[in-house]
Amino acid sequence: MKRSTGQDESLLMTHPARHPMRPNALVAPSYDERATMRAWETLLAGDSERAGNRFPVRSLIHDSWSRCATSGINAQQSEAPLENGKDHIELLSRSNGELLAAARRSFFTIGRLLDGTGAMLVLTDGDGVLIDAIGDKRTIHDGMDIHLAVGGKWTEDVVGTNGIGTALWAGEPVFVHAAEHFCAGIKSWTCAGAPIRDPIDGNIIGVVDLSGHPDIFRPHNTVLVAAAAREIEKALAEQQMEDRARLLEAFITSAPNYRRRDGLMIVDRRGRPIYCNNLPEEAARELLAEPAAQNPNARFLVKLPELGSGIDLGDALPASLRSCHISSLEFDDGLRGAALVFPAQGSTTIVSDSRRTQIKQLEAASALIIGESEPLLAAVDIACRVADSKEVTSVLLEGETGVGKELFARLIHIGSRASQNSPFIAVNCGAITKELFGSELFGHVSGAFTGASRDGKPGVFELANGGVLSLDEIGEMPLEIQPFLLRVLEERVVHRIGDSRARPVDVRLIASTNRDLKREVDAGRFRRDLYYRISTVSIRVPPLRDRGSDVLLLAEHFNHKISARMGSAPLEFSTAVMDAFLAYQWPGNVRELKNLVERLHVLSRGAIVGLGDLPEEMLGAGTTKAGAEIQLATPATAGAPGALPCAIDGAPVRSIEDAERQVIKDALAAEGGNLSRAALRLGVSRPTLYRKLDQFGIRRGFI
Repeated sequence: MKRSTGQDESLLMTHPARHPMRPNALVAPSYDERATMRAWETLLAGDSERAGNRFPVRSLIHDSWSRCATSGINAQQSEAPLENGKDHIELLSRSNGELLAAARRSFFTIGRLLDGTGAMLVLTDGDGVLIDAIGDKRTIHDGMDIHLAVGGKWTEDVVGTNGIGTALWAGEPVFVHAAEHFCAGIKSWTCAGAPIRDPIDGNIIGVVDLSGHPDIFRPHNTVLVAAAAREIEKALAEQQMEDRARLLEAFITSAPNYRRRDGLMIVDRRGRPIYCNNLPEEAARELLAEPAAQNPNARFLVKLPELGSGIDLGDALPASLRSCHISSLEFDDGLRGAALVFPAQGSTTIVSDSRRTQIKQLEAASALIIGESEPLLAAVDIACRVADSKEVTSVLLEGETGVGKELFARLIHIGSRASQNSPFIAVNCGAITKELFGSELFGHVSGAFTGASRDGKPGVFELANGGVLSLDEIGEMPLEIQPFLLRVLEERVVHRIGDSRARPVDVRLIASTNRDLKREVDAGRFRRDLYYRISTVSIRVPPLRDRGSDVLLLAEHFNHKISARMGSAPLEFSTAVMDAFLAYQWPGNVRELKNLVERLHVLSRGAIVGLGDLPEEMLGAGTTKAGAEIQLATPATAGAPGALPCAIDGAPVRSIEDAERQVIKDALAAEGGNLSRAALRLGVSRPTLYRKLDQFGIRRGFI
């Protein structure tokens, strides 16, 4: 059935009620109890058209009544079906654990305020079955008379028009007041329900409903339940983000053999894909196929069995996908998801279990660094090779502030750790006072200096033993401390301050800096011998401005991550904004981009982000608030060094448009039809070049 469009009529209007219990209660002006009852009786008599015309009711209610009458609902029914056996209730709680957990805070806060108000707040699952109820004790007791209790089923097809079932059908917040209920035995109640949607696929997974006797009715009850539903969705999004991170971690530590060329899909407990990489074409078609029309927001679900059910995980897959390797991902003493690995063709190399684990860790960790540009992939490749080598004990990460050097440090750590418990200790050298540097790095014994800990204290080298020590901003390290660091790196032993005993340490050092350490060495601010010791391998993490379209990938990554955290829909970036992203120099790099996307989620004036939403500093000479048109070469600039010729088949140009068209053709010809290089040659973004091709009717393969 198609969803009704009239359910929100008069939601926020008020009018004196005609209910005898409280004459001044607020109701919708269109509600007249006597007229509503006459309309209901007329409809039951078989005259639906007359019921809607002579005794007008809201279209939402009239449409619902018509569905109920057509489907044979007993209009004299006085209660909902109820199954409240102990086993059934336990099953409801177990199968809806995530929803109940997400609703716990909202229900606790609102529930305390409802005592004595005559109202109760209920939570249902996606099938309209009550799984929780809280609020006024007397009202909860009265609700048992109509089975408005845990285990009661309140969909339209079993109990007629009501706040829960009609909200499920409409997919939006609704209220159903008194005589508007279809079943006679429920007309002494009023209710307002709002659906709860899954943040991942948008499917309705439950309903929040406020119910009570008619005197509690207020039109803004729908606002209350809608706000409660949004809070629950926000809590669900936070849970799912945490579960996603834990699933990725579980994959790193326990997934099957996985190589760079293999396809990978990680699914959550419901079988929904949360991470995909390099999937074979046939697998992508099968697993990500569009669903049936009645469930347009869902993706294909790999149905995972219950842990301990005896059902093989492989049987959860369609027959056409049985060639992949599937393994369970478990935490919290239960099955939380699965990893599907699609082996690449033509590889027969046999590797040891420890080597498989190491390769798997590297692949999974490198997948967390977002980007496809050549400079970034080159840096990731070096980091993976460093992690793969036992010989390299010191690495230098160089790059501007905000480029993501810590991600590379963690990549090296994850890819090289001997066990899941291998430590990763990060220290910011710029945040340590000169006096405490030695103590922080090497530790001290009791009484070593004024203020020393009574029991002594290990330094970060000891804490990082068997793992990785990350020293950020190493250029801030005082000169007098640098010889001691060099000694530890050379001898692989550490001496606590005030102690002559040598303590062996096995630590891989990852030093990071946003300075040019070679210049610091030449200026005498950094020891030359230490520089050569820590830079056995140097990795230059490229600035965002050198990563091309990676900025768009990162913007979308942060966009979806922030929207999931906030429980809101992702923003849509206009083409002009994407052009501005590509043209901007990003002095704050990835950190600046992330902060900008967070700002846009808070301050943008609509779902589509335009140039007017961007800060002024991002709008350069080629980009204005009115639009993001970046001018291509014209006859006025044709004589400049490197400018492209501006003639059309040897004839003089007749307009700027003619010159622009020819400039594009010449650039494409010069770059052999490569659009990326042509855009770079023209000094514009690829989206702008695509628009120009369409504008001038230039076929991309014209040469």
